Amino acid sequence: MDIKICSVHFDADKKLLDFIDKKVNKLVKFYEDIIGAEVTLRLENSQDLENKVTEIRLLVPGYDLFAKKQSKSFEEATDIAIEALRQQIVKHKEKLRGV
Repeated sequence: MDIKICSVHFDADKKLLDFIDKKVNKLVKFYEDIIGAEVTLRLENSQDLENKVTEIRLLVPGYDLFAKKQSKSFEEATDIAIEALRQQIVKHKEKLRGV
């Protein structure tokens, strides 16, 4: 799977990039036909503590799955977005099977 990670308004460190790569690659266990993923990390310009946003677009045959989550840390936002995508994958597979 091809994973592209883009960080906006900051430079992501290697540890964060490895964490995201590992988490996104785990989605292949749920759906083998994932073509790739586009991950965008962004710092919002707000006074709120939850100013870190993770957007993940999964490229699957037919259409894309998307999740955008905001949290106190990029790791937490990534975890929440991955869980949302996992649920979308389950629904997508059910549609394909006609359940």
